[in-house]
Amino acid sequence: MKAMYYESFEATPEIRTLPDPTPGEDGVVIAVGATGLCRSDWHGWMGHDPDIQLPHVPGHELAGKVVATGRGVVRFKVGDRVTVPFVSGCGHCAECHSGNQQVCPSQFQPGFTHWGSFAEYVAIDYADTNLVHLPETIDDATAASLGCRFATSFRAVADQAKTRPGEWIAVHGCGGVGLSAIMIASALGANAIAIDISDEKLAFARECGAVATINAGSVSDVAEAVREITKGGAHVSIDALGHPATCFNSIKNLRRRGRHVQVGLMLGEYATPQIPMAQVIGHELEIYGSHGMQAWRYDAMLDMLAAGKIAPQKLIGRKISLEEAVPALMSLDKAEGTGISVITRF
Repeated sequence: MKAMYYESFEATPEIRTLPDPTPGEDGVVIAVGATGLCRSDWHGWMGHDPDIQLPHVPGHELAGKVVATGRGVVRFKVGDRVTVPFVSGCGHCAECHSGNQQVCPSQFQPGFTHWGSFAEYVAIDYADTNLVHLPETIDDATAASLGCRFATSFRAVADQAKTRPGEWIAVHGCGGVGLSAIMIASALGANAIAIDISDEKLAFARECGAVATINAGSVSDVAEAVREITKGGAHVSIDALGHPATCFNSIKNLRRRGRHVQVGLMLGEYATPQIPMAQVIGHELEIYGSHGMQAWRYDAMLDMLAAGKIAPQKLIGRKISLEEAVPALMSLDKAEGTGISVITRF
């Protein structure tokens, strides 16, 4: 198969011809129809993820067609169109039995714990537990865009924060995760405030449902600006970027008993951010993480998509080739332009 491949962190990836994967006893092989580029892939390439063993093939947001199955697979067959959460559970542990595959201690993550989807084919373990059937009405590129940032945002907004109609939600960072969160929050009836340093991204955030925007580079105090708009602070706030400043501001701008959800990864030098703990205690704030979403929760997201309440396809900025994905991956930390990039040509 043709695949993107690197043998050392921070080295320019190459396009190589590698052996085709074969399915495990409980796994499948998927012919990749589309796969998204995500900032998490950049973190992996930089060496920030200890799960990655070199050499490596990245990529974790994918959709395609099953082309081979292991003997133990029951729910899926060759020819099925599928996607998969980027965090997949083993199906056997206590967390999986409780329905929380996203925190399985033996989790399978294509593109991190195993070779990923920046390739013509990818092997996925624990297929019956984690694969999601795709309706024919959803194309591969749209389905691939759901796999990490959109699904993670869905869980963050709907399940972790339990965002309610009429509440104010502040979203710090208007990349793929942030724009997804704004779109989902708006669909749930909440009032979303978009916060970024790019006027272009803030304008796009309004197209995705934001009712107000704040340019963090143009105000002296982001938290105070949020409190002014919301008349007291946000009920829910999300750090969609993963930076000490956005994490701090996201907690600081909450009203009393507000909920902060950390979605943006805090790795490397950002792993231990400072937070306003006195406010957390005195105002009884709640702090949550959000790490992917279970396969069984995809039905709710897909139903909202089918009903036209969310439109993740609007967030796709570019459809590119596998070769074009090499420089795109290496520059993901620059956060330039609006929308996400999806590999659709191999």
